[in-house]
Amino acid sequence: MQTFRHGAAEWGVACPRRPSRVAGVTMAGFRVGDLDALRMVPHPAVTLVLEFGAGPPVLDCVSGQQRGCVVAGPGLGSGGTVRARGENVECVQVRLSPVVAGAILGVSPAELDGAVVPLDALWGREVSGIRERLGEASSWQERFALTDALLARRHEAGRPVDPEVARAWHRIVGSRGLTRVDGLAAEVGWSRKRLWSRFRSQLGLPPKNAVKLVRFDHAVHLLVAGEGVARVAADTGYADQSHLHRDVRAFTGATPVTVADEPFLAVDALAWPSRGTAWSPHLRVENP
Repeated sequence: MQTFRHGAAEWGVACPRRPSRVAGVTMAGFRVGDLDALRMVPHPAVTLVLEFGAGPPVLDCVSGQQRGCVVAGPGLGSGGTVRARGENVECVQVRLSPVVAGAILGVSPAELDGAVVPLDALWGREVSGIRERLGEASSWQERFALTDALLARRHEAGRPVDPEVARAWHRIVGSRGLTRVDGLAAEVGWSRKRLWSRFRSQLGLPPKNAVKLVRFDHAVHLLVAGEGVARVAADTGYADQSHLHRDVRAFTGATPVTVADEPFLAVDALAWPSRGTAWSPHLRVENP
């Protein structure tokens, strides 16, 4: 496990040694003694939190509080409306591509409707068994293996999204949100109406919103890496700095300068190395 330090935040972070058996699934392990009002920043994935520690994390949302094992659709935290807190938190956090999330969860991300949902509302009593096995595991690698086996089994038994929908999503992600949505239907060979309807019902958000979320995610990680606002706006397809500022404010409730210092984003270089960031100034290695 490695130690992430950023301001007052100090978290233990673990990463799997092997990629998931399911393309579109990534995960990281967290051990946090004091999680203090962490702003949840929207990400273009379905977020699954499998907690097993002495103190379950608490998510403060507009609709109330959720605690324990939870799941939320793409864009969790839009508008700066979700904060996480807790003491002695231990969890495996999983990011599910919306393309595979429906098969794994058993419901379309559209049914989550951007809200935080208790996992036992979807999986029932199975959740308590998962939590127990994660707590009894002797290492983080064993926890990752248990989690991956569970997700792979559910994915295999689940229903895949339409290939055309998957192709459109991968086109958006591959372009980092710079693809023209009007051209997506022609690329996959469907009418615009059909693609928009299937995309929304199977992935949980319409193509236009997916493009905005993917572009925002790329932009804020460049801000965290130290790039200037003007440069980021120009490099990520925004019309100008004001356009970037409006999107950041809409997604987070904060300014680009504030978001650039968010621990939730700064930890990504360590917790999610598949983003391509090789080094983080906020980490210290312990017992690698």
